[in-house]
Amino acid sequence: MKFYSFSFLLLLFTINCFAQDTIQNPVQDTVRNPIQSPIEANLQPTTTLIKTPTTLSVVARKPTRTRAFILSHWKKKNSVGFDLSQIAFVNWNAGGTSSIAGLLKGNFTRVRSDVNSEWVNELSFRYGLNKQDGIEMRKSDDEFRFSSTFGYRKDTISHWYFSSKFNFKTQFANGYKYPNVEDAISKPFAPAYTFLGVGANYYIKKKEFDIYISPLTWKNTLVLDQELANSGAFGVTEATYDANGNIITPGKKSRTEMGFLFTNYYKKEVWKNITLENRLSLYTDYINNFGNIDVEWRAQLDLVVNQYVKANIGLHLIYDDDVKTIEEVNGQDVESGAKVQLRQALGVGMVYNF
Repeated sequence: MKFYSFSFLLLLFTINCFAQDTIQNPVQDTVRNPIQSPIEANLQPTTTLIKTPTTLSVVARKPTRTRAFILSHWKKKNSVGFDLSQIAFVNWNAGGTSSIAGLLKGNFTRVRSDVNSEWVNELSFRYGLNKQDGIEMRKSDDEFRFSSTFGYRKDTISHWYFSSKFNFKTQFANGYKYPNVEDAISKPFAPAYTFLGVGANYYIKKKEFDIYISPLTWKNTLVLDQELANSGAFGVTEATYDANGNIITPGKKSRTEMGFLFTNYYKKEVWKNITLENRLSLYTDYINNFGNIDVEWRAQLDLVVNQYVKANIGLHLIYDDDVKTIEEVNGQDVESGAKVQLRQALGVGMVYNF
């Protein structure tokens, strides 16, 4: 009887322990890839789900990082091109001179646009060389230019901005009046022009149309070569000499003017794949010869062949009363008055935009 009582108590204790173990100890379930075969499932590692009475924990991978995208107000455009033209003659009955010419050019713009402000920065350069049979290599184009215009408007409806503008222009290499290559008539920073002014800007971004009017613009002409400054080149005060030809006072290397500036920029596709770009600048000095206008006009037609090949026809006209021309009279160079400077170019070449 004691044995049966002891066996019954032992059975109750065993059931009670098993029941507690079932509730308190977690049970592990195995989850396998349903695509795997039973054999592959036994060979591949499994993901374990740990169940408890109150929570469900899943062993997961470390979350991957995501890139943060920052919205920038700046827009940029870069363009580099090379134009090449060549003509060759071999036993050509009509005659002619073989020649080859190349032009390297670049244009870089940075524009920052906000709701009521616009800041446009542009840097451009051009440098060309020409080589004819029997003649030394000559420079055909040379320019370095930088401009920056900042405008602010009161509301988003108006196209008028209160603006300030800065321009800078010079050249890379010496310039000569060919065939004389001994005496340079211009050099880097001789001249160099800077314009700084305030005014109003009428700007239509979608139509690429811009008018700038400044009643107060400071113009500075730099001639940093002393020899050219002594000769009074580009309007600076020339040197003074004694009776023996010795310099008493060297020529000044700069000239400052204050005047009125008007500029216009316009770009439009006039025909399919043919774009017209027009730039005009008019300036007059209040103190010296007011009403005598310095003019710079550039017009160019771009003919697009494909994404990388373009042809262009350009016209560049300059009239500056401070730039005197030199003419040869009886074998001697004689300074003449200011004249219209005109350059026309036709080129076909490669252009890369990035």
